[in-house]
Amino acid sequence: MSASAGSAHSPTLDTIRMVEAFILEHSGEYRRRALWERLPRKVMYQTFKTIIEYLLESNKIAIDAHGKICWIHDPDLIQWYRAREDLRIR
Repeated sequence: MSASAGSAHSPTLDTIRMVEAFILEHSGEYRRRALWERLPRKVMYQTFKTIIEYLLESNKIAIDAHGKICWIHDPDLIQWYRAREDLRIR
């Protein structure tokens, strides 16, 4: 197997950021395929699926009961919890 065969659908950081920004702006509006069709730039569907799986695993997005993709990552809330001494593991 060639080196490029394993990375055929590896998204670039720029592409991941573009998808993240689009989901954040349109949170809860679209199902997976409709969101892919409306991205600002063309992305191979397999690459898009890889990005969605990454975002699900990293808890940045969730998919609701209707199949719509929602942005759930909240860095300000995370920082607030990290700053709380009463929540530290001792």
